[in-house]
Amino acid sequence: MLKRKIINKLNDWYNNPNKKALLLKGARQVGKTTTIREFAKSHYKNFIEINFEQTPLTKEAFAGNLDAKSIILNLSSMGYGPFEKDKTLIFLDEIQSCPQARTAIKFLVEDGNFDYIESGSLLGINYKDVSSYPVGYEQHEDMYPLDFEEFLWACGINDEIIDVLRNSYENISSVPELIHKQIMERFRQYLIIGGMPEVVNTFVSTKDINQTKQIQANIISSYRDDIAKYAGKEKHLAKKVFDSIPEQLCKKDKRFVLSDLEKGASQRKYGDATEWLVDAGIAYFSFNTCAFELPFSFYEKRNLYKLFMHDVGLLSHISFSNLLFNILQGDISINEGALTENFVATELKKKGRDLNYYDKKSKHELDFIFAENDKISIIEVKSGNNYKSHASLNMATRDFNDRINRAIVLSKFNVEKQDDIIYYPLYMAMFL
Repeated sequence: MLKRKIINKLNDWYNNPNKKALLLKGARQVGKTTTIREFAKSHYKNFIEINFEQTPLTKEAFAGNLDAKSIILNLSSMGYGPFEKDKTLIFLDEIQSCPQARTAIKFLVEDGNFDYIESGSLLGINYKDVSSYPVGYEQHEDMYPLDFEEFLWACGINDEIIDVLRNSYENISSVPELIHKQIMERFRQYLIIGGMPEVVNTFVSTKDINQTKQIQANIISSYRDDIAKYAGKEKHLAKKVFDSIPEQLCKKDKRFVLSDLEKGASQRKYGDATEWLVDAGIAYFSFNTCAFELPFSFYEKRNLYKLFMHDVGLLSHISFSNLLFNILQGDISINEGALTENFVATELKKKGRDLNYYDKKSKHELDFIFAENDKISIIEVKSGNNYKSHASLNMATRDFNDRINRAIVLSKFNVEKQDDIIYYPLYMAMFL
């Protein structure tokens, strides 16, 4: 069983005497079901798992009256149970396939006899079918592929080593060179393995890249199947957007340009299809901010954006399958540093940060900006050797000095600070 940070949130939820239903969201195959099953083993006498896609008949338990007594009676008649007060967790998986179950959560929570966890991979997709949301009766949590720290745990890197890295990050002091080299080696592995649990487990147990590639191929195929099955009239457009993400990330500016999909492509035509991929958790928006001001939402240009893959390993599989050896040997700057920037995007997203980049009239671009201590922090991602060449960052520190909290460059080199710019190794994105 992989060690996952989400367990801490599940434990906090369990210990809350006034708990609501827990709604766990995330893309397919990020480990939601496995984590909930393991959590249930250590916390409950009875665990009842209902998967609305695997057993469609269970939807009928929610087809009539939605009071708790009727629903539990219906489920019991279908063979589910036992239902013991205060000792039972009911897990409603793929709940997006049964909108009435989502509506019923209010009444189930009010009943107070059992605990409920909901989960789904496409929760943002069928939102129009839910007649009444259980507002005030759900606690929402997001689950992602393993972040880099979780990957280190899976690889057997102990907390003592991670504490050394964290102290270097916090004190802006060099990491011992031997440790730095070892963690950079793990970082390069992460660029091609990523954080999908089955892929990580296979890599850790076999070290066979060919096996991990096959699993990644299967996951990508399952995502395409989801697009074909669930995206409705948008499926052809969503597939075009999905297939174009890796290519567009390999451009120098990495901005997603609709006209690259087809001549005359518009936001009106492709907007819903792109939102579908983001709702499914497969892709992340990073919106352009044209003013170096807070809050970013006032200055976002939502028609100008980058699209990042939710897992850097899947991006690596799609775009760089023939270059994996080069990446492992240290060439992480291939294709304009697409992998390293996508890595940083996913680490920020897993920390709960919205993604924004600064670009005003294509003159100076900053890869990532985020609010910190009522000011703005900047991240520039450098995958090559010339990591101290950063004209846009220099411009920002000159023109916006009073608005900047931290100016950070992430590269493959060790920690240092020079002229108010902090240089961190790329792997320290896990501490941001």
